[in-house]
This record gives sequence, C-alpha cells and structure tokens, in this order.
Amino acid sequence: MRQAGRSLPEYRELRKRYGLFEVCRQPELCAEVTLQPVRAHGVDAAVMFADIMLPVLGMGVDVELVENVGPVVADPIRTIADVERLSVPDPEESVPFVLEAIRLVREALGPEQAVIGFAGGPFTVAGYLIEGKPTREFALTKACMYGEPEVWHGLMDKLASTFASYVGACARAGADVIQLFDSWVGALSVYDYREFAAPYSARVLAAVDVPTIHFGTGTTHLLEDLAEAGGDVIGVDWRVPIDRAWALVGPERGVQGNLDPALLLGPWERVEESARRILELVGGRPGHIFNLGHGVLPDTDPADLRRLVELVHERTLVAA
Repeated sequence: MRQAGRSLPEYRELRKRYGLFEVCRQPELCAEVTLQPVRAHGVDAAVMFADIMLPVLGMGVDVELVENVGPVVADPIRTIADVERLSVPDPEESVPFVLEAIRLVREALGPEQAVIGFAGGPFTVAGYLIEGKPTREFALTKACMYGEPEVWHGLMDKLASTFASYVGACARAGADVIQLFDSWVGALSVYDYREFAAPYSARVLAAVDVPTIHFGTGTTHLLEDLAEAGGDVIGVDWRVPIDRAWALVGPERGVQGNLDPALLLGPWERVEESARRILELVGGRPGHIFNLGHGVLPDTDPADLRRLVELVHERTLVAA
C-alpha cells in the first residue's frame, strides 16, 4: 500500500534532509524513494512516492505539509470567488517532475512489476481545501455542500478536471495502474456520496485506459456505490471481511485488501493468522490484490513487511 517505504531506515535518513515536496520535485530522488520498498520487501508493484495534494499546487493553492498534522492550506476555499481563481493546470507544465519520476521507475522495474500512480479523490482533497487542514468531522465541508452548492460543485468540477488530466499524464508516462485514493469519503452518507462526490470520482476514473483501483476508508456502506462510480478493482479497508466486500461490489470487479496495518505492530503470529484468513476467504479466486487496508504505519518493522510478502507469495503460489 502507499507509504510502504516510510518505515525503512534509508527513507528516514533521506527525510532528515528533504521535505516530502522536495523529494517529489527531484525525479531521481523520487524514483529512488519509490523503489526502496520494492527492493526491501519484494512486492509486485511500485506505488509512486507522491502526495494527493501535489496536483493542486498547480491550481494556485498554497499547501504546506506539516509534520504529524498533514496538509495545511494557507487560504482555504470558501467562496465562489475563491473557486474562480483556481486554474486547471496542464500536468506537463505543473508537475513534470512527477511524470519524469514515473518514467524512471518504469525503466527500473521488470515487465512483471507494475507501476501504480495515484490521485486523491475529489471529495477528500476538497475537504482539505475547504477546512484548511485535516479533520474527521468535515463540518465546514458539509456546510458548503448543503448551503452553498454552487461553490461545492464549482470546486469539485475543477478538481475532477485537474485530476483527470493528471492521471492521464501519469498513465502516458508509464503508470500501469491508476489508484483513486479517497481517504475520507466514508464521512458521507450513501445519498450524499451519490449527489456530491460520485460523479466527480467517476470522471477521474474514466480518464485513463489503464486498469484502475478505487479506494476509500470507512466505506463499507459505500462499496456498491464506489463500484458504480468506477474502478476495475475496489480497495477495501480492514473493517469488513473481504468476502463480504466482494459480494457487495460484484463479481465483475477485483478487490484489493485488506489486512489492518496496525496488526503489524503486534506479534507476528497474529499477522500470519489474519493474512491466512484473508487468503482463505478469497479462496484463490482471480482478481484479488492482497494488500493492507490503509497505509503502512511508520513504526512497522520492515522485516515483518518482508515476511508478510513472502507468506502471501508462498500461499498464493501453492494455490495457483
């Protein structure tokens, strides 16, 4: 899953010298950080090192990534005038470093290893832009949705256009898969998701011809609607058994997930038991991407991640 490398000593050494955006703006360095967990853990794909706020920098938004806080926006988007000031940038001009890093990673990997590019879901990014910082309540965001729909839909339209262009450029640069990472969309009800978020996520997912993964957390109640919005694979967090999730999204979709990343902070025996349970529930069915239910936690022992990958490879090779 995204952030797999942040528990590695070599990554931590680099981050003592460079901020996240600094890493992303140097293609060779970004490619190196992307490849670190691939080499360390033996995983089947490289998830590009990036941040979901990168594309909005070219829209004219000032974002600072504050350690232990997250994205902080200097001037939150609250009015129609704020929305009108936002541009829809050409990714070749606004984030050429991301595209070059993708090319470098694609060149470094074997043909059997995939490069996964990603973008934030429009709802999640809109929440950061309106609130000005991370939140779990989304009070200002929902007030905008309900009370000023013209502001909301204007913002979401520009975000969807920006992200569609961005993921299209990532695919042309060499990304084999695109993941839409809608971290906080679970804060919405089914009806609000359909009205205020789904059409914009669908636009982004439809913008590429490569396979897509549609992921959110806290989305058990939204799984059917996530599948309806798009994605060849639906990513699920750890809150729902994976067989139940697959039944909800339908047999025509693949499923990604869904080990709780916090399990890796505990004894290996429990990790092994939980991983085996997931594989047993899947039963060797094609279309499953074994993964965590969210990002790797920083205090995770890299050796345990490697053991987990080896376990899954061993069990699925036998099943195959």
